[in-house]
Amino acid sequence: MSGPLYVPVLPTKPHARQAYRQMSPAVQAAVVPLWNLPPRAGLHADVLATDVRQDVREVSRVQRHHPAWVDAPFADETQLSVLVDVLSADADLSPLRPVTGPERPEEQQNATLEHARSTGNGLAIRVMMPGEWDDALGHDVRDLVARVDPAVEADLLLDLGTVRADRPDAAKESLRALDALLPLMPWRTAAVLGGGFPDVTARLLEHGTAVEPRWDWLAWRELTSSTREFVRRLAYGDYGIDSTRGITRGPSSGNGGPPWGVLRYTTDESFVLVKVPTRGDDRAAAIRAGAQELLALPDFRGATAGAGETWLRDCARGQGPKGTGNTAVWLQTGNVQHMTYVVRSLRT
Repeated sequence: MSGPLYVPVLPTKPHARQAYRQMSPAVQAAVVPLWNLPPRAGLHADVLATDVRQDVREVSRVQRHHPAWVDAPFADETQLSVLVDVLSADADLSPLRPVTGPERPEEQQNATLEHARSTGNGLAIRVMMPGEWDDALGHDVRDLVARVDPAVEADLLLDLGTVRADRPDAAKESLRALDALLPLMPWRTAAVLGGGFPDVTARLLEHGTAVEPRWDWLAWRELTSSTREFVRRLAYGDYGIDSTRGITRGPSSGNGGPPWGVLRYTTDESFVLVKVPTRGDDRAAAIRAGAQELLALPDFRGATAGAGETWLRDCARGQGPKGTGNTAVWLQTGNVQHMTYVVRSLRT
């Protein structure tokens, strides 16, 4: 196995694409994102195809010549088929690799396998494991792997979904799954993904600031402390600074939803969330105060650590309304600081 250090699961939204652009080239070199398209139920076929094509082309521009995966795990069968058609039509221009899985419709599996065979770009098999490992799932993956052309390079993405305090055995279950899945073929990349960021709710932020453990990172540390030889070659993956459900939603325009948003920062073991207003006369001053709170953290890494820290410094010290951002900017800033920090943590 070979491949990236880090596989962030990102939505195909402008804030996530801009966060990827803002990472330094040295950090980008260690990252291969798994881009997730939002669900688009009920659209006319032509409109659906246009929207999916636009998403794919926007992400392709961001990736340029760097590979990545693109998936629609929340989509219905129609959208899954459209995504494969779009990737096939743009195969010569796009560095994006398609994704399938044992639970996907057979038609989507077949189209993905054929796309991988014809383009030579390979594919990923995303195995969803939201709870305990199930041997029946292993049999389904084995059947799918058996249909992959021997000349095709395949990646294993073991997706644990949400990893919070209620999953203390996530690392042990991951090892059980990997023991079954890794011998199935010579995987090009094998990554373990998990979402540790909490759902952002009014209750969570009722005191204005919340500090939440990075449960998925703690599970990763336990996993990689195993004596199994393969753990040294695994890639780490997470859902960035949003929850596994949060990435299915686009950023608010600020005209609807709650009158507040969140500044986010990642430390070694925690996520720090600071509630800030999206409107009101004291909006700018309150947001700057929130940024100052993050700068005052003992674990704040300094304004030169990355584009995210630079923005927080400039926001905290700025004058007037300019530079306080909005929901999309806060998500972008949170993601770029998080991804940069994760790569540096993995390297050390």
